[in-house]
Amino acid sequence: MSVRTVQLVLHYDGGAFAGWQVQPERRTVQGELERVLATLCSQRIVAQGAGRTDAGVHASGQVVGVQVPEKWQPAALRRAVNALLPDDVWVAAAHEMRPEFHARYSATGRRYAYHVGTDDSALSPFRRSWEWYVARPIDRVALDAAAAHVLGRHQFLAFAVRGTAPDRDDHTCEISRAEWSAREQGLVFHVEANRFLHHMVRFLVGTMVDIASGRRPVEDMPRLLAATTNDDVSPPAPAHALFLESVTYPADLYLG
Repeated sequence: MSVRTVQLVLHYDGGAFAGWQVQPERRTVQGELERVLATLCSQRIVAQGAGRTDAGVHASGQVVGVQVPEKWQPAALRRAVNALLPDDVWVAAAHEMRPEFHARYSATGRRYAYHVGTDDSALSPFRRSWEWYVARPIDRVALDAAAAHVLGRHQFLAFAVRGTAPDRDDHTCEISRAEWSAREQGLVFHVEANRFLHHMVRFLVGTMVDIASGRRPVEDMPRLLAATTNDDVSPPAPAHALFLESVTYPADLYLG
């Protein structure tokens, strides 16, 4: 059977999912997408995600690679998949790709955003599912200073869950953007890198917020970036305020 390689760009609210990856007896984003693809294609279609978002994490730019029967043009596939997906998942775009495209291994960069609410209306039901409410005063100078240390190439052993990467993995990531921006009712941490480790963004945010609220000194950030264990890192920030915003690929992989 001739197949077509298609990239799907997904939006999803992660609140009701046990993460991206298929798990027995649990609702996952990959599971829902593969269920729909099997219905449309009359066979199992593997949905390869660019990354495995954790339970509760959202996406406005998760990329998925699928190989479907050649009859499926990307635009038609997008319409058909969206007609069958549940309300908390949506395909924003579909592109035909070269056969060698791989959603995970072809990626050259990923971008996340983490939303922090600093006013008590962040506890509103219209905000609390997508923001972490921090009641403690935040020192913006200390917050920005902590973020500045993250830029560049580092081994993020202190900011990763133990045992989730192979022993041969050096846990090195190249960070091209790490900055906080203000919005009317809080702050957003923007971070871009060639790769991310398990819980890495959440560990970074939890540690930076502790620094900015006076619970630890800003000097801890470079010390942790040089650490070989995660023994002294702050607890990770909650999952529900983290968004995978985009994944980038070489332009020559796109056919349409």
